[in-house]
Amino acid sequence: MFKIIILGAIQGLTEFLPVSSSGHLVVVQRLLGLKDQLVFLDISLHIGTLLSLATFFYKDIAAACRDKKMILLILIVTIVTGAIGLTFKTLFESFFELPRLVSIILVLNGAVILLTQFIKKGGRLPGYADSALMGLSQGLAIAPGISRSGATISTLLLRHIDPQDAFRFSFLASIPAILGAFILEAKDILGTKAVSYQPPELVAGIVASYAFGLLALIILKKSLLRGYFHLFGYYCILAGTTFFFLST
Repeated sequence: MFKIIILGAIQGLTEFLPVSSSGHLVVVQRLLGLKDQLVFLDISLHIGTLLSLATFFYKDIAAACRDKKMILLILIVTIVTGAIGLTFKTLFESFFELPRLVSIILVLNGAVILLTQFIKKGGRLPGYADSALMGLSQGLAIAPGISRSGATISTLLLRHIDPQDAFRFSFLASIPAILGAFILEAKDILGTKAVSYQPPELVAGIVASYAFGLLALIILKKSLLRGYFHLFGYYCILAGTTFFFLST
């Protein structure tokens, strides 16, 4: 159970910080000797992060449900993300068995985040084109090693969206994607593959991912508004390089 709690804490922190939760989980699962049902465990821990999203953004979620334009923008993101996810799902899942490839992708993820420091801070609100591009980046982020928050927030910042609005929109639009990913893996939850993890272990992991998810959201929001977002790029490059040499 202790290993699952560690993975839950890592999931919570890295799911929202722009450092790729799946990329970290691929490597850490290997280091902890957990080699079975990696995709199932990864998706299960997303339950905790989804709950932390609902807790942190409950006011914004309620407001978005009353805003027809926001609903349409999120729908555009979801459609583009879903199209990419369904098309490349098998390919992206195969990356979970290739930790060195994931490490390289994590380094590239860091390079993209570093680019945001050279972009002048914008003040626009997200529009339809922004939503389509964000859906594209979120779809590609299904691949382990690419941070969903890093890719989507970087995309919005490069489009000169206000940092606070980029933060809010990035996570509001992620909720359908997380739900969709969970539904796509429901067969694993109901099937025989799930027996390797006992319910108490999964609950402990989910609780850990929830608590650390809330902490990560607080850290990311403060770093983004204070102009420190690009610093996560250095971490991704360092982590990716380190994981590359630790992976076998």
